[in-house]
Amino acid sequence: MSKITIHGESYPISKIFSDEFVFTIPLYQRPYAWTTEHAGELLDDLITFREDNTGNGDDISPYFLGSIVLIKDYAPEAQVVDGQQRLVTLTILLSTLRHLTPIYASDITPFIYEKGSEIKSTPNRYRLTLKEKDAEFFKEYIQDESGLKKLKSLDTSRLSDSQLNIVENALYFIDKLKDLSEKELLGLTQFVINHCIIVGVSTPDFDSAYRIFSILNDRGLDLSITDIIKADVIGTIPLSEQDSYTDKWEDLEVALRRDTFRDLFAHIRMIHRKTKPKDTILKEFRQYVNPTKDSKNFIDNVLIPYANAFDVIKNSSYQSYKHAEEVNALLSWLNRIDNVDWIPPAVLYFSKNKDKPNMLFDFFTDLERLAASLMILRANINQRLDRYGRLLTYIDAGDDLNTSSSPLQITPQERSEILNVLDGNIYLSKNVPRYVLLRLDAALSDGNASYEYPLITIEHVLPQNPSDGSYWTKHFPEKEDREMFVHKLGNLVLLSRKKNSQARNYDFDKKKRQYFATDKGISPFVLTTQVLQEQEWTPEVIEKRQEHLIEILSELWRL
Repeated sequence: MSKITIHGESYPISKIFSDEFVFTIPLYQRPYAWTTEHAGELLDDLITFREDNTGNGDDISPYFLGSIVLIKDYAPEAQVVDGQQRLVTLTILLSTLRHLTPIYASDITPFIYEKGSEIKSTPNRYRLTLKEKDAEFFKEYIQDESGLKKLKSLDTSRLSDSQLNIVENALYFIDKLKDLSEKELLGLTQFVINHCIIVGVSTPDFDSAYRIFSILNDRGLDLSITDIIKADVIGTIPLSEQDSYTDKWEDLEVALRRDTFRDLFAHIRMIHRKTKPKDTILKEFRQYVNPTKDSKNFIDNVLIPYANAFDVIKNSSYQSYKHAEEVNALLSWLNRIDNVDWIPPAVLYFSKNKDKPNMLFDFFTDLERLAASLMILRANINQRLDRYGRLLTYIDAGDDLNTSSSPLQITPQERSEILNVLDGNIYLSKNVPRYVLLRLDAALSDGNASYEYPLITIEHVLPQNPSDGSYWTKHFPEKEDREMFVHKLGNLVLLSRKKNSQARNYDFDKKKRQYFATDKGISPFVLTTQVLQEQEWTPEVIEKRQEHLIEILSELWRL
C-alpha cells in the first residue's frame, strides 16, 4: 500500500488567504448554501468574541473557525473537500469590510485576490474560485473592488439559490456593519485577518481526503457520494449539454430528498454488483455501474427510471388502471420490513415492468412473502444479500420467477421453518411480532384497516408475570403452562396506546373493559376485538386462537 501524506496545521486568515493557497471548489461540491442565519451567527460570534477577549495590543485570544479539508500537495493549488461555506462567507465578509473602509481597501484586497500586472500581462489571481456556474458572478459582485456597489441595483429574480445567498449575505453584512466607526471596522478587520484561526488538513489523494472529511465532519452537510459521482458523470458530458443534465440530476435529488437520493446509489450498486460490497460504495459504483462509460445514457436510462421507481416504492404511490390499490398495499407492507435489502430487486423489476400491473401485483405479492419470510427466519445480512442478489440475476436475465427453483419462491424447508417460528414464542423474536400481528390484523379486516397510529404496542393477554392468587394463576396454575402460552401469537394483541404496567395484571374482565377497549368501547384492531368477545381466557382459548391465526398466515403466505 502506498503511503499517503496527511498534513495538518493551524493558519490565521492572513495565511489562508495568501499566496500559500489557491482554493477552488470542485464540481462535486454542492452550491453555496449558507443563508443570512448562518452568516449572521458567524458575524455575531466574531464580534462578541473580540469584545470579550480584547487585551492590550496584540494580546488577543485567537478565535477558532474550524477545520477545512483539502486535496493539496506542495503547490498552492487546493481543492476544497470540506470548508466551502466558511471560506466563501469569510471572503464576503472581507469584501464588505473593504467596501466600508475605502481607506484600507488596498490593504484588504490582497486577501481577496492577487492583483494582476499590466507590465507582465497577468490577470488577477483570486484566492478562492467557486464552481463554474457561480465563479464569474462571485468575482464580479464580491471579489472585485467595485462589486458590492452593484448589489443594491442587481435584479435578483433570475439568480440561482447560491447566487441569491451570496447577495443576501453581503447585503446583510453591510447592513450590520455600516454604523460602526472607522476605528471599529479596522479593529474587526485586524481581528479577522490576524486572530481568526483555521486548521487546514490536506492530502494529495482524494480518497484519503474524503475519509478525513467523513471523520471530521459528522454533520454531512456538504459532500456525499452522489456529489462525487455527479462530478464524474456531468464532467464527461459535452459542455453544451451539461446544464441540461445537471438540471435533470438536481431535479431528482430535490424530488427524492438528499438522504433518500444517496440511498438510491447504494441500491443501484447492488442492482449491478448483485452481492454485498467488498470495497467502498464509491469504488464499486465506479467499477461495476461505470456511469461515465456513457454518462448521458446513465442519467436517462438508469438514474431517472430507477429514481422514479424508488420514489413510487418508498411512497407506495403506484398509479394504474388496474391493481394500483393492491400493489400499493403490498409496498406499504414491504416498507415495514426491518431492512431495505429487498429494495434493489423491487426497483429493478418495477422499472422493467411499470406498465404491466398484473405482473407487478404477482411480483410484489411474492416479494412481500419472501421479505417477511427472511425476517421471520432472522436471516442475517449475508443471507439476505445472497438471496436478493440471485433474484436480481433472475430478473436481469428474464428468467421465470414462478418456478420452484426461483430465488423469489420459498422452499419447502423454509416454509416448515417459518411455521415453526410462527407457532413458537414469537414475541421473543426481534422485530417480528409487530409485523406479523399487523399482517394478521389486516387479513382479518379484509385489508380495510389503517395502521397510521402514532403509537402501536403489543400486549400480552395472559401477563408475563401474573401476581400470586390473581385471576391468571387460577386459570394457569402451573408455571410451565404460563411459559408455554405467554409469548405465543394466540396470547398477543395490538393496542394504539402506551403500555400500562399496572393494567397488565388486571383480571380478564377488567383488562378488557379498561385496557383493551378504547373510549368508544371498541378497539381499532380486529385481533383485539376478537379477544374482547371472549368470556374467559384459558389455555384452551389460546390454543384454539393460535391454530386459527396460524391458518390465516399459512393461507396468506402460502406456507
